Amino acid sequence: MEFNPHKKGYIADINVTPFVDVMLVLLIIFMVTAPLLTQGVEVDLPQTQTVETLPEDSQEIILTVKKDGSVLIDEYEVPLGELDAHLEKLAKQKEKLLYLRADKAVPYGVVVQVMAAVKRAGISKLGVVAEPEKQDRS
Repeated sequence: MEFNPHKKGYIADINVTPFVDVMLVLLIIFMVTAPLLTQGVEVDLPQTQTVETLPEDSQEIILTVKKDGSVLIDEYEVPLGELDAHLEKLAKQKEKLLYLRADKAVPYGVVVQVMAAVKRAGISKLGVVAEPEKQDRS
């Protein structure tokens, strides 16, 4: 359809500029909020010399023991007394690897109780998460 200034009529073309503007704003919002969604539970991990990075696969389960003694499976808090039942449900799923993240201020007895619950649940693959030791260059 041609535009003639002497003729009055509608323009049949679609203006996509507002659509592109909205899509760019949504893309920027997504790019800013996506890293915030992947943050985990804050735990002050102990340090050691031989540490490998934690895999980013969905096949692993992260068991966290916070400084106050609360236990979390992935990001969901579980009472210590109910940990056995939850871990048994997870053990039924094949080839799941469990990583234990414990704050360095947690008493050793609590960590041992959690590890005993893991063993009672029948989970044989257990990894312990730590941070690499900081090297002093003096």
